[in-house]
Amino acid sequence: LAGSVPEEERCTVERADASLTYSLFLQRFAFSRPLILRGVTNNSAFRALCTREKLLAAFGTRSVRLSTANTYSYRKVDVPFQEYVEQLLTPQDPARLGSDTLYFFGDNNFTEWGPLLQQYVSPPFRIPGTSPAYSFGIAGSGSGVPFHWHGPGYSEVIFGRKRWFLYPPDKTPHFHPNETTLAWLHHTYPVLPPAQRPLECTLRPGEVLYFPDRWWHATLNLDTSVFISTFLG
Repeated sequence: LAGSVPEEERCTVERADASLTYSLFLQRFAFSRPLILRGVTNNSAFRALCTREKLLAAFGTRSVRLSTANTYSYRKVDVPFQEYVEQLLTPQDPARLGSDTLYFFGDNNFTEWGPLLQQYVSPPFRIPGTSPAYSFGIAGSGSGVPFHWHGPGYSEVIFGRKRWFLYPPDKTPHFHPNETTLAWLHHTYPVLPPAQRPLECTLRPGEVLYFPDRWWHATLNLDTSVFISTFLG
């Protein structure tokens, strides 16, 4: 955990376990608010395939596509996976702009990564009329994606811890699109009045966050982390 970011113990996102029924999920959460699930899936087999050693053995020579960690830029950079793991998985520099921060998440080549992703057990609750699509990622401590929104989905932490910040669609957060989440946490978050604070929580391995459609969210990896999202489109 060298270089890890201190954890804030505050959690304002509701939690549920395997006793939650699908009908209650649809009624209370699917279209209205985020939720943290624990114990609804078992991904111990998938986790065993996601160690540093296993991933380097399977994908070390393959090329991966990195994205910039800011809200409105779409620059992509291709590097060998081994180079990314050994040289770029470093703690986030708080002074570095999002456009200069490269992040491995999504943009997975499913011909190459498909056999791994097929081992993942996604949460059982679906939104009617949607189908799941996976995005797999690995990132260093202090890294993350700044505020943005899209359709509904889930995110699970496989290794590490990931802090989430969420606002409903009608409450646009105050942020600079080229500021990293770490910089936002240092500069903007401390001066937010209580009424303007986001919903937030830190996910640990095995926990799954559900986020509804069009909810603003930003993420911050507290450790070097492995994670996977299930987008419902």
